[in-house]
Formats: sequence, C-alpha cells, structure tokens
Amino acid sequence: MYTFKGCYTAIVTPMDEEGRVNYEGLKQLVEFQVEEGVSGILAVGTTGESPTLNWEEHLEVVERVHEYIGGRCLTIAGTGSNSTEEALKATEHASDAGVRCVLLVDPYYNGPSSLEIRREYIAPIASRFPDVYVIPYVIPSRTGTQLLPQDLAILHSQFENVRAVKEATGNLENMKLTRRGCGGDFDILSGDDDKTDTRMADPEIAASGVISVASNVAPRAVQRMTMSILDGRMDEAEGLYKMLKPLFSMVTVKTQEESPYGPVLCKARNPLPYKTLMNILGMPAGPCRRPLGKMTKKGLNVILKTVRTVYERSPEILKPVEDFFDVDLGERLYNEKYWQGLTYED
Repeated sequence: MYTFKGCYTAIVTPMDEEGRVNYEGLKQLVEFQVEEGVSGILAVGTTGESPTLNWEEHLEVVERVHEYIGGRCLTIAGTGSNSTEEALKATEHASDAGVRCVLLVDPYYNGPSSLEIRREYIAPIASRFPDVYVIPYVIPSRTGTQLLPQDLAILHSQFENVRAVKEATGNLENMKLTRRGCGGDFDILSGDDDKTDTRMADPEIAASGVISVASNVAPRAVQRMTMSILDGRMDEAEGLYKMLKPLFSMVTVKTQEESPYGPVLCKARNPLPYKTLMNILGMPAGPCRRPLGKMTKKGLNVILKTVRTVYERSPEILKPVEDFFDVDLGERLYNEKYWQGLTYED
C-alpha cells in the first residue's frame, strides 16, 4: 500500500505565446522535478490551470506527465469537477493511461453539503476505481463548500483507496479532527506551503508532506524540508524552512493599486505569481490563460524583491534552476529585459 510522504509538486501547465499548451516545456519541467527527487507530481491541479484547460487538453496533459515521469515518481492526476459525471470520466481516462492516484477537489460553485460530497461524489469514484488512490482536496476558500472530517473518516473506513487528503482549510482544529477520525494510517498532505512545517511537526496533526506550489522552483529544498521533519532532523528542517519562507509567501501576492475612484486591493493568486517568477528565472512557463492575466508593476516588484532575497541569502535554493535550465540568475534577476511584458502597462 502506498504511503504519501514528502513533496508532491503541483506542476504548472506551460503555455506558448498564443496560449497553447507547450508540451516540450512541460517535459522539461517534469524532468527537472524528477531529477530533483520529489515524491510525485500533480498534473492539472489549480496550479496547472485546470479551470481553463478544455477536457481534451486536460486529459492529454495528464497522459503526457505520466509518460514523462516513466514510473520514477508518483503521478497524481487532477480529475475533480463540480460534476460527478465529468470527474468519473476524467478518472477513467487517467486510470486507462496507467495513473494510480487522483486528486478530487470539492465540487465548486454548486455547493453540495459534506454529506453530498461524500455520497454523491467521492464514494462513486472510489468504488468504481478501487485500484486508484483517491485524494480529496479540501479548499473551502476556493470552492465555497467543504468535505468535513467526519465524512472523510467515513470514506476512509469504507474504501481502502481513500487514505490521504490534501488539506487547505487553514484550520488546525479541522486537521486535528481529521487525524482523530481517520487514525494513524491516514496521510494528511498540506495544501499550503507556508504551513507545512507546523502541520507536520504537530503530533495531533502529523501531516506527512505537502502538495506544493513553491517546489516548482525549489523542488529539492522542499523535499528535503519535508523528509527532514519525517526523519526527526528538526534543526535541518527549520533551517530549510527559513530559507524557503520568502518563496512560500508568493503563492498569493497582494498589492494596493490606485484607480480614478480610490485605492483598490489587487490579489494576484496562484498560479500567476509563480508563472511570472518562472518566466523571470528562465523556466518554460509562459502566460496564464484568461481570466488570469499579468502582474501589476507593484506585484512584480514584490516578486523581484522576494526572489532576490532568496538568491542573495540562500543561493543554494535556486542553484538547481541555474544548472538544469542553463541560466544565469545573477543576470536574470537584475536586468529588466528579462521581465519585459510580464506586467500591465497602465
């Protein structure tokens, strides 16, 4: 039986300038992750722009990622939907392609109850595909609904293939309740990079890893941090967390912008900040698909300041990017020609 431990990268879906999926770039990104030793890769999660890929693209990205990995680490396919029938079809396709693990985000917008999520969504998929691990993804801030720990515990007791959750509620008591209900043989994966260390170190939660955004650019360091905690090397883990913390803060970038009608809060959400960062670093990311767009100039400055801090204080964190993609970060982080076109001009 597979146990979910370590860092699983929620990989971005790279695009070309016309907004088409860049499969050659995707292959490079997968190879980088595998070489850096992550435990697995999630294809077409939120970070992979699942809302704007059509289903044909969605399924092909899953197939390609699994093919590129070639069994060297775990493939997780994002097959969740706010339609159970769509999720069943996507899971079937992933299973037919050889993928043995799927991530099912809580059904968004139509807002089923936790009971309905359990009975009408997770259970039908888990029962139809007993050889596929099913990871519920609980993120109420995005979905407007939530699979509760009690229903998750029922699912775990009913289905051997429901033995992990991606937890992004931000609620420590919710996670503790999940641990008490599901027991010690259940894996809690952090859905928030910046809270991974506390969730793993807290014995009442005992998370076993993270599905990470930041590991798109620092896979080795995030993997090392999680494995250090699991192995009890807390000083090493704390040191890595301090080096990575600035990158963790960039999953969402908030700025206050001016308008003719007064100040406006602008919240650039995942994957926009990380795709912007990856473009600056020289990694194949490309643009986001609309309605996600570009950073503001203030937002870009936040990204530049943050990544320069990491580069100057802890250059070893981003050294693998330099080596694998053959780039000079000392040049790319300080020469504005490398971030031309990444912001709105007005």
